[in-house]
Amino acid sequence: MSHSVSAIDAAPTAQGRTGLIYQHCRWCGTASFRRLLCPVCASSDLESVRSDGLGVIVRTSVVHRYTEAARNESLVRLPEGFVFRCRVVGAAPHLVHVGARVRPVAEVAPETGEIVLELCDPGVYAEWQYGSRVGDA
Repeated sequence: MSHSVSAIDAAPTAQGRTGLIYQHCRWCGTASFRRLLCPVCASSDLESVRSDGLGVIVRTSVVHRYTEAARNESLVRLPEGFVFRCRVVGAAPHLVHVGARVRPVAEVAPETGEIVLELCDPGVYAEWQYGSRVGDA
């Protein structure tokens, strides 16, 4: 049995950024994530395509499951047209909000299977971490 395509490819792209590997149906053109069959037409003729991984949070929640520390779980929509569940870092879990832009974290180990994204503009949340905005004097 062949190994399926990993979700996050930690190798840098030509621009030096990490990317996200998703599947594109050659039959109907639907983009999907971590699927063996197309969710629309059930075709198995899927090609792996790299996305730059930039997305927007469409739903977010704070989770305390299996650990004492709170963490964030979010649904992220990519411009290619699919939504997937992931963990967002770069701010306190309760400060991650719908509409925030996110990108893949370069240091993630793809063998764990967990998708971890970071906020594109972490400076907005510096007040939470440091007590005042970065650059304010």
